[in-house]
Amino acid sequence: MDVVLVGGLWLDGSAWERVVPELAALGHRPVPVTLPGQGDGNGAATLDDQLDSVLAAMDAAEGKVLVVGHSAACGLAWLAADRRPERVAKLALIGGMPVADGEPYADFFAVRDGAMPFPGWEPFAGPESDDLGVEDRRALAAAAVPVPEGVARGTVRLTDVRRYDIPVLVVCPEFSPAQAREWIAAGDVPELPLAKHLAYADIDAGHWPMFTQPAALARVLAEAADTAG
Repeated sequence: MDVVLVGGLWLDGSAWERVVPELAALGHRPVPVTLPGQGDGNGAATLDDQLDSVLAAMDAAEGKVLVVGHSAACGLAWLAADRRPERVAKLALIGGMPVADGEPYADFFAVRDGAMPFPGWEPFAGPESDDLGVEDRRALAAAAVPVPEGVARGTVRLTDVRRYDIPVLVVCPEFSPAQAREWIAAGDVPELPLAKHLAYADIDAGHWPMFTQPAALARVLAEAADTAG
């Protein structure tokens, strides 16, 4: 199965380079997406531009796909499922949750000169980044691409209730499945309380398991693809 891989804020498609060979070895076709404005130099990119790039990757695949969103891009993966529910066999959401209709996509940090730069490691101190070594931190920060304001502050628009029929795997890195279930049951997480098929996978990692646990993450995603549909 084609596995469309969508990285979170500041990441381009190369963020998945450690996962790609592992996933391919398990019999699936990884499709890392470099989002407009996050790796192609397009500082004027919008949320709609990023959504179009994910949809294009889905449309180029044969048959239904597993769409994988990481961090803030869980909202982007959810948007793609809303636009093409018939093309999505399953969603895997890593370390993040969907955004509700009418809410800003990822307005989390200060915007400067039309973009939201990586804020450094202080906001991610603790379980989110404890598993990252010094070299990975340096490499991640050096490669981080400021996210265009039109993406970060774009408004999420959801229109198709068929998205709730798509099986969803919540991949839990720095938080536990028990915590995720609690947030969803309490209504703290937009959208997922309405999803009809929810499953959870625990992974012993921080917020960026594609760097620190690529083989384990690939196994989780391969199993999701194997059981999709």
